[in-house]
Amino acid sequence: MSRTRFTRRLPAAVAVAGLALAVAACGGESSNSSDGTTAAKAEQLQPNADLSKQSLQVTVWDGYTPKELPEKVKSQLKVKDMKVGLHATNEEAMAKLTASGDSGIDVAFVSGQYAQALNAQGLLEPIHAELIPNLANLYPEATQLSYDKGNKYSVPYTWGTTGICYRSDLVKTPPTSWNDILKPPSWAEKKVTMMTTERWLVLPALKALGYSVNTDKDEEIAKAKELLVSQKPHLLAYDDTTFGDKLKSGEALMVEAWDGWCPTTDEKQNIKFVVPKEGSDLWVDTMVIMKSSKNKEAAHAFINMILDPETHRWAAENINYKVPNKAAMDKVTIAKGSLLDIKPAELLNGESIIDLGQASTKFSRLSQEVTAG
Repeated sequence: MSRTRFTRRLPAAVAVAGLALAVAACGGESSNSSDGTTAAKAEQLQPNADLSKQSLQVTVWDGYTPKELPEKVKSQLKVKDMKVGLHATNEEAMAKLTASGDSGIDVAFVSGQYAQALNAQGLLEPIHAELIPNLANLYPEATQLSYDKGNKYSVPYTWGTTGICYRSDLVKTPPTSWNDILKPPSWAEKKVTMMTTERWLVLPALKALGYSVNTDKDEEIAKAKELLVSQKPHLLAYDDTTFGDKLKSGEALMVEAWDGWCPTTDEKQNIKFVVPKEGSDLWVDTMVIMKSSKNKEAAHAFINMILDPETHRWAAENINYKVPNKAAMDKVTIAKGSLLDIKPAELLNGESIIDLGQASTKFSRLSQEVTAG
């Protein structure tokens, strides 16, 4: 099984802090929906539209879809053309999607809280479920995501959680709590790494203190910062991308990790993953259709094609992230030690990370102050 390394969340989520202001400046029209969110007015779309007159422009993280996907889309959907643009981070995607004028992008892959922020300013086309029959392939749990219950404006592509990835043959006691890395024992001195992406840097401290990962309370954020500052002298490094390699070499014993990047399938079978007893998150990467798209029928057809089991299984088999598609996961061969068999119900025990709007600046500031120097 191959694994593509890509920085889908790097650098930290600074753009979300002022996102409401940024997208509002783009002139997005919005209206309040019955659930209190803001949603774009849906257009009347044609189920039998001639896709040969439509083209597709997609923006996605490098390595997040098959390289041959454009040719497959053109062949199967008979669209006039398809182009794939790449973004390294959610922030780069937002810069494209919220720039003045029409970005020309039809479908964007962004994380859940970013989809929520885009929808709040009316920049997304509501999902027309009748044009995506393969929505039926999703796990029921995939329709209950807190940032978009019912998949009204986004369709989940991958999902997972965060925990402690560790060398089972080198730790004296297997970790069970976030405090095991926040207050590492003497045998793990300078053998622990933490992620730098803001919401994930602070997640272990918030959970250890019994707070929500989505808190915006100054006193709770201050206590989390205090815990992270006291932890810093005992760390090996802040690391979002190479912690797995550090575990393999023995340079690190315990690391904060996204489940898909914890190398539990290594041939030595000495690397394990645990969700601490205080709980963790549920992160989701999604597909959204821009309201400005002039190819909305083709965009829906594209998402429907992605949700085909043979297409969607690619993500699980090549980037090692679970997909919220039961029909696709049923086709995946799960290697010994793989975390791909974590059940949807277990994932939903995690707290979904949501957009905090202006309050996100508090986490930007915390990250800068904790990791500086």
